[in-house]
Amino acid sequence: MTPQDYLDFAARYMGAIQSGDTDVVRACYAPDAKLWHNTDGIEQTVEENMKLLGWMIRYIPVRNYRIVRREALADGFVQQHVLEATLPGGEPWTMDACAVVRIKDGVIVRLDEYIDSAQFKALLDSRHKP
Repeated sequence: MTPQDYLDFAARYMGAIQSGDTDVVRACYAPDAKLWHNTDGIEQTVEENMKLLGWMIRYIPVRNYRIVRREALADGFVQQHVLEATLPGGEPWTMDACAVVRIKDGVIVRLDEYIDSAQFKALLDSRHKP
């Protein structure tokens, strides 16, 4: 893949996440892809990641990924973004994140995501507010 191919892939992948198109998101992953988040240090499987994404789509159905920076790498791309959403209680919420994505044979084989743990905790805590 060329650097532009990686950037085009990133745009399609993130567009699918933003729109909630889980079929396209799933098709972007190799079946044995590993997805890691700094908040727990655990490698997720594709199925575990899809479950988390499904929850996010249901819980915050209107969301925007504001891309701060995206660059092609020799084997994928790196992206810095801010996830912006309105929580079910009506309050605005944002989360800063950075993803390092490795692609092989046209699909993601590894994704390392670094998110602000305090902002993620605020999302989780919002589930328990009246």
